Amino acid sequence: MALKNKPSSRISGISLRTKLVIGSGLATAVGLMLSLSLLLWFAEPAVSQTIVKQFSLLLLIIFGLSICIAIAVSYLFTRHLATSLMALEVGLLNFKDNDFSVSLPVGGDKQLQALAVLFNESAEALRKERQYIYQRELLLDKVIQSSPNVMLLLDDEQRVIYANDAARHLFNQGLRIEGIELDELIEQVADELSAALANPKDGLFSLSAKESDSNGEGEPETWHLSRGQFLLNGQYHHLILLKQMTRELNRQEVAVWKKVIRIISHELNNSVAPIASMVNSGRMLTKDLDDPKLKLIFDTIEDRTSHLSQFIFDYARFAKLPVPKKSQVDWHKLTEQLQQHYRFFLENELPSSTVEFDLIQMEQVLLNLLKNAHESGAAADSISLSIVDTTLADGTEGIYIEVKDQGSGMPPEVLRQALLPFYSTKQSGTGLGLPLCREIIEAHDGRISLQNRDGKGLSVRLWVPK
Repeated sequence: MALKNKPSSRISGISLRTKLVIGSGLATAVGLMLSLSLLLWFAEPAVSQTIVKQFSLLLLIIFGLSICIAIAVSYLFTRHLATSLMALEVGLLNFKDNDFSVSLPVGGDKQLQALAVLFNESAEALRKERQYIYQRELLLDKVIQSSPNVMLLLDDEQRVIYANDAARHLFNQGLRIEGIELDELIEQVADELSAALANPKDGLFSLSAKESDSNGEGEPETWHLSRGQFLLNGQYHHLILLKQMTRELNRQEVAVWKKVIRIISHELNNSVAPIASMVNSGRMLTKDLDDPKLKLIFDTIEDRTSHLSQFIFDYARFAKLPVPKKSQVDWHKLTEQLQQHYRFFLENELPSSTVEFDLIQMEQVLLNLLKNAHESGAAADSISLSIVDTTLADGTEGIYIEVKDQGSGMPPEVLRQALLPFYSTKQSGTGLGLPLCREIIEAHDGRISLQNRDGKGLSVRLWVPK
C-alpha cells in the first residue's frame, strides 16, 4: 500500500500552477504529434518520405518552439491565480494562529474576486466577534477580581489555574497563587479553612478576626464553601467558592432583633401570666359544675398559653444570653448526662486535660446538636461524638468537639443560611437552635463549622479555646 501511494503523494506535492503549466505543454505536444501523424497518414507515400527526410529537423524545431510558447503563455496566464491562492493560504494560516487582521486584494477573475470578498467578510466578522468576546472577558474578569467572594479554579491534579484578588489575599497576602497545589495552600491557612478545603463537600465554618482580617479587629466571620465541577477541553476542572456570610446579617441587625424580641416577650408575658392565673381561678370557681364543655375550654386555653409561654421563652433565651460563667468541666460526667437524653457513641477516649466553660450553656449546645442529629433521619447507633485536644498553627490550645451523623445532610441553600437567626426548614421550628449554639460558642471565643460528610450525613464541629 505504501508503494502504491508513493507516486500520488509526489504528484500531490506539486503546486497547482506547475500542474497547469506542465499540462499545457503536454497538451501542445500531444496535439502536434497527432497533427503530424494525420498529415503523414493521409499524404502520398513519396510525400511522406520526403517530409521525414528533408523537413525532420524543421519539424523538430517547430515542435519544440510550440511547446515552449504554450508553457510560457500558460505560466503568464496562471500568475494571478498563483498569487491569489498563495494569499488565501497565508490568510488561512493567520486564521489558524488566531490572527484575523489580514485581508485579501480583490482582483482577477470573477471566481477569485468572489472568493477574496468572502474571505474578507469572514475576517471582518471574526474580528468583531473576537473584540466582543475580549470585552466580555475583560468585564467578567473585572467583576470576578472585584468580588468579595473567594474564587479558586483547579485542574484535575488539584493545581490552581485561576484565582481572584480575594483568594490571593486570603491565601497568600495578595501574591499570585496560580500554579500552586491546593495541598500547599492548605498548609498556610487556619485549621477551620484547611478542614473545609480538605473535605470534598460543601461546608459552613467560622474564622476568627485575626485569621480573616488583616487588622485583627472585629467579630469572627462565618464563611460558606461550595464546590462545582465541569469538563473543559476534555479535562475536568474544579471550582471552589468561598462566600462570607457574616454580612448577610451583621451584629447590629442581630442586636436590633434581640431588642425587639425582649420588648415583645415582656409585653406577651404581661398578658400570658394573667390569662394563666384566670384559667386557674376559673377552674376553682366552676369545679362543682362538672361541665365537660367548660373543662375543654379551660384545657384549650391552658394548653395554648403554655405553648405561647414556651415560645416566648425560646426567643427570650436567644435575646438574653447571659455572660458565660466558666468552670472546670468533667468530661465523663458531661457525656454521661448527655447520654441520658440522646444516644451516641464516643469515637475516641476523652481528653485528660481540663478546660473551662459555662457547663449549662455548653450542655445546651451539645443537646441541641444531638437532637438535630437524631432528627436528621440517621440511625441512633450511627451518631457519634468526639472530643480531642488540639493546638492551632499560632500555638493557641483548645478543644475540638464534633457531632457526626449519617442522615440526609443539608442542601446547599439550607447550609448557607443555617446559622442565621429565625431561619428554619421545620414546620414548627423557631430558627434559633443553631444560631443560639453559635452565640454560645462565640461567647466562649470559639467557632462553629458545619460540613456535609463525604459519604452521607452532616458533621458539626466546635472549637473552644482552653
